[in-house]
Amino acid sequence: MGVFFFRNMNNKKNPNSILESLLDLADSENAAFQKRLTPGPESDSFLGVRVPDLRKLAKTIANTEDAEQFLSKLPHKYFDENMLHAILLSKTKDFQNCIKKIELFLPYIDNWAVCDSLSPDVFKKNKSALIGKIESWIASNRTFTIRFGIEMLMKHFLDDNYKYEYLKLPLRAVSGEYYVNMMIAWFFATALAKQWNDTIEILNNDCLPDWTHNKTIQKACESYRITAEQKEYLKKLKR
Repeated sequence: MGVFFFRNMNNKKNPNSILESLLDLADSENAAFQKRLTPGPESDSFLGVRVPDLRKLAKTIANTEDAEQFLSKLPHKYFDENMLHAILLSKTKDFQNCIKKIELFLPYIDNWAVCDSLSPDVFKKNKSALIGKIESWIASNRTFTIRFGIEMLMKHFLDDNYKYEYLKLPLRAVSGEYYVNMMIAWFFATALAKQWNDTIEILNNDCLPDWTHNKTIQKACESYRITAEQKEYLKKLKR
């Protein structure tokens, strides 16, 4: 299968060659596992292509004409196509081009797996321009656009580029959506590990709804980056 796959992608004239490659890599047992793990997509949209194979395919076709055609065709039929789309976007080297393609793709993301697979390397070198886009994503009314925005804030703005005001951004997104609130909890648990003094103030001031507040504490207490003393303090803040 692997030999056919690489030979197929080297003959790049067929606009459907990427989908054909995904079909060649389909795994019905893995598809059944993915269905159970990933609520949102239609059950018949899972081919079961494994993530390492998706990454190999992305590496093979990145920056080709076929890849550009694939990225321009939305919506996709299969969950695996959306996963590949996210991985390809993460390899985009030009920041403005990457942002343009991401904003076209975000409305079609309907699950956590695709959302969390989207993490462009080019963001690392464009922090000043990125923060404005993050604010707009967090202000969206779409669940996985919000989740993506908070995840990018967590990844890129809790270390060297940190500002206290960034802790306030996820507070604007508190909602009834599980996948938003779980990401908010993940964000603040990570922030506790990296910016304890400022973040503990958020918890002490009861800025979060009960579920998100308690989930933040749970995730922080599961982290090896939080000290034993900090964990004991956090447990006293449970509601």
